[in-house]
Amino acid sequence: MFMGEFQHNIDDKGRVIIPAKFREELGNVFIITRGLDKSLFIYPQSEWKEIEQKLKSLPFTKADARKFTRFFFSGATECEIDKQGRVSIPVNLREYAELEKECVFIGVSNRVELWSKKLWEVYYEESEESFNEIAEKIVDFDL
Repeated sequence: MFMGEFQHNIDDKGRVIIPAKFREELGNVFIITRGLDKSLFIYPQSEWKEIEQKLKSLPFTKADARKFTRFFFSGATECEIDKQGRVSIPVNLREYAELEKECVFIGVSNRVELWSKKLWEVYYEESEESFNEIAEKIVDFDL
């Protein structure tokens, strides 16, 4: 399970250090794709295969299913950690997530999310204000 929040910088070549706490579970090769809320989703290969199967089962006759599947898979790329613990983020994904210099990795159970520090701070601040309301709405999940 992935959890925690870690800040790192992306270098001029688009490389960023994967937090040590996430490296072992991600493995040396993993998948990065466009996520929601202008973030990138990072999955270990085993988790990616499960998601792939779920998305394959969506009816291609439904426009929303086609749109989401296209968006999700077209941004996906297999990445490998180098000897310094870094990974190179493709330009199209950096542009989508507005990653420039400072970024934040957050662990979200079965995946890691990579955010622009600026976008993460805005999202966090907005979400923090409604955290109690959200908690009340999901209380039925026995948290």
